Amino acid sequence: MFWRRRRSQSDFSEELRAHLALETDQLREEGLSEEEASAMARRNLGNITKVEECYYESHRWLWLDTLWQDLRYGLRQLRRNPGFTAVAVVTLALGIGANTAIFSVVYGVLLSPLSYHEPNRLVVIYESTNAFNQSSVSYLNFLDWQRDSHSFQQMAAQNWEDIGYTGPGGPKYLEAQDVSANFFSLLGVRPILGRAFVPQEDQAGGAHSVVLSFHAWRNLFNGRPSALGKSVMLTGESFTVVGVLPARFRFRGGADVYLPIGQRDVIELKDRRSSPGINVIARLKSGVTLAQARTDMSTVAKHLAGAYPEADKGVGAKIVPLKQDRLGDVGHTLFLLLGAAGFVLLIACANVASLLLARSESRKREFAVRSALGAGRMRVIRQLLTESVLLALGGGGLGLLLAKWGIRPILAAVPGSLPRSHNIRLDAPVLLFTFGVAVVVGLFFGLAPALQSSQVDLQVSLKEGGRTATGEHHRAQSVLVVSEIALTLVLLVAAGLMVQMLRRLWAVNPGFDPHHVVTMRVALSPAVVNHPRQIRLAFNNILDRVSHIPGIQAATFTSLVPLGSNDNEIPFWTGNSSAPPVHQTLQAMFFAISQSSGYFRAMQIPLLRGRLFKHEDTLRSPRVVVIDTVLAHHAFLGQDPIGKRLNLTVLGAVRVVGVVGHVKFWSLASGVRNRLSNDLYFPMSQIPDTYISEGLTGIYLVARTRSSALAMLSPIRRAVMGPGRDQPVYDVQTMEQVISASLAGRRFPTLLFEIFAGLALVLAVVGIYGVISYSVSQRIHELGIRMALGAQRGDILRLVVGEGIILALTGVGIGMAAALALTRLLSSFLYGVSTHDPLTYAAVSVLIAAVTLLACYIPARRATNVDPMTALRQE
Repeated sequence: MFWRRRRSQSDFSEELRAHLALETDQLREEGLSEEEASAMARRNLGNITKVEECYYESHRWLWLDTLWQDLRYGLRQLRRNPGFTAVAVVTLALGIGANTAIFSVVYGVLLSPLSYHEPNRLVVIYESTNAFNQSSVSYLNFLDWQRDSHSFQQMAAQNWEDIGYTGPGGPKYLEAQDVSANFFSLLGVRPILGRAFVPQEDQAGGAHSVVLSFHAWRNLFNGRPSALGKSVMLTGESFTVVGVLPARFRFRGGADVYLPIGQRDVIELKDRRSSPGINVIARLKSGVTLAQARTDMSTVAKHLAGAYPEADKGVGAKIVPLKQDRLGDVGHTLFLLLGAAGFVLLIACANVASLLLARSESRKREFAVRSALGAGRMRVIRQLLTESVLLALGGGGLGLLLAKWGIRPILAAVPGSLPRSHNIRLDAPVLLFTFGVAVVVGLFFGLAPALQSSQVDLQVSLKEGGRTATGEHHRAQSVLVVSEIALTLVLLVAAGLMVQMLRRLWAVNPGFDPHHVVTMRVALSPAVVNHPRQIRLAFNNILDRVSHIPGIQAATFTSLVPLGSNDNEIPFWTGNSSAPPVHQTLQAMFFAISQSSGYFRAMQIPLLRGRLFKHEDTLRSPRVVVIDTVLAHHAFLGQDPIGKRLNLTVLGAVRVVGVVGHVKFWSLASGVRNRLSNDLYFPMSQIPDTYISEGLTGIYLVARTRSSALAMLSPIRRAVMGPGRDQPVYDVQTMEQVISASLAGRRFPTLLFEIFAGLALVLAVVGIYGVISYSVSQRIHELGIRMALGAQRGDILRLVVGEGIILALTGVGIGMAAALALTRLLSSFLYGVSTHDPLTYAAVSVLIAAVTLLACYIPARRATNVDPMTALRQE
């Protein structure tokens, strides 16, 4: 109990005074005077204050009392100096806030477990060949894997599709995932209403059932429980709602509705050579290791290769933990950002340590008085560290607010840049991290000033009007500023390299002209989606209406948009031979585009040889394709490809009629060595009726406009909707926005490096200014003597500025060496920029020199205004 601690402390003090009184009485009886007896008794017993302090520190519960005293005294000291306190807290808040924000991202994206039951047992299984390390899975192979493997408790399939909805509120598109019946049980997810799919629904002819996401349930049925058993119209067919999922459930970005994959009557699902974007997830049996599962799947793949050599020869299975698959290479980027935020924190610590060193000069007399009264060195150090931790905790609290306000706008500025971004929040682990950082930082930046301030010369410090020695403090401050400049230079160089990279990426020719081009996805009327002839008529009618809008130069339909989020590969081979095994075929990106030259005119893709599609290219004419220069090189090895034969899986033999320029499909930084850099264009007019209703019910409309592309959106939307008003437009973007989105993964770290470098530069300027100002204030007497002996204002200006320049040059030298070593960590991230780019290093050096001159100029001007007589009188 607190009152018992107080009573024990009082008892010990009373006992010491009783001993002192007895000793005094005994000495007085020996003949000494009252004053002599009292003085000798105190000398015999020693310093009572120190004895009490040692007693308190030897008892933990009494140490808490002294700590409480230190806290109260520290708060009073900080309140007496509101300017110093505000500057220190804000400085620390910038450093701690940056680290808190990045740690919240690191924890939310990398460290927090997936929100599924026992997520460490979940894996993703891909097909693998010599050409592709991991690719989507054939549905028939999935069924065989599911039947023949022994390492998995469950295995499920999943893929995406866009689906049209008609009902209250008008037509709209919904994001759908087709999943196996056991998909939700595998993940350990239970619907909050109703049930998941049953096996009978996951097969051809099963009941049309749908499971709704929480969001779709709220939007379509206003969150009413009566939604169970109701019907919804999806792509012109009625589906019965059997379940509603929890609000927080999402898998690979989530979906609006979930449908049984086995019900889809799609030819691609029945062809073992086809891999229509299917992902396979599985849950390992308890006790089964990843290595054992890989061995098991290798055996299954070998068996399938023997049973189906034309489709599965050379096809293996690659198993990847689900979390690793979701995150990809983002971990490397996030840890780089965490390191950059750590640099900002170190700079902030150096700044506050410099402030504390300067402040300790004015408190030397206070420390001397405390020492003279019996305070030990450890007690002074503890008091100063307590004040440092209080400052850091204040900075941590403000830093939490800055992180909360700052991270969401940054993520919103670069959407799609991070997986699992919905999981980023300031939860308990982030709060504990911030508290721990604040305490460690408080001890870190407060230790050096505390150790130096605790070493006081009582005689010098207690002399009234005596000057204190400031050389050690000034040297320590100079070292801190040099460190700040070096760290700042590293951050500025890294930010400069990344800005250079983005600038060069924007200058890359993507193979098309993105200006004044708008793209959007179109969901055809439910009345036509199951009738091939009406689908073709609907496409033609939409293009006719859009093409007649004033300001439209060209309009076309396409199954793919370069640099977008979708892909569609097709295997092909040359000559008249039969189909080789899948692993021996080449692959191409398959663009199904509307007839004539509309797509190439809309995208401004140049024709280099042959011709483009014509209206005469129909189902009744020989099938033709247009290929790009990369495919021409890979397939025909320098021969003229015009008139040559290609063989496509499913579609059969086609004839090459044209060669166009290569388009960068995957990213602006991608090269042409990847086998999926081949582009192949096929006219929609020649797609067989069997396939057109399966693959072209949610395609892209691309239009080139004469003016602003977005300004044309309203008339295009009206033209697409048509007289029935049942053909919605969604996923609207200009091609410039598509390119920007493709760079999101590079823009996000670049933006944060720019912010961190800017903060570091501001803190470094403040640090230089503080050190030079402090130096000037301590050298008033010296400067007065110089001016009295004839020094001119220019001499004083050069002297003060020169001191700052020396600090800057030293920091730049150290920073250059550090940057040359550390920027190698960015080498895999950069494109078209060397980590030793001389332009970046030169620009950063000039920038630091300029801000150093700026930071030194104000105190230097103040130094030139020193009155020699006034300065000499101060001594």
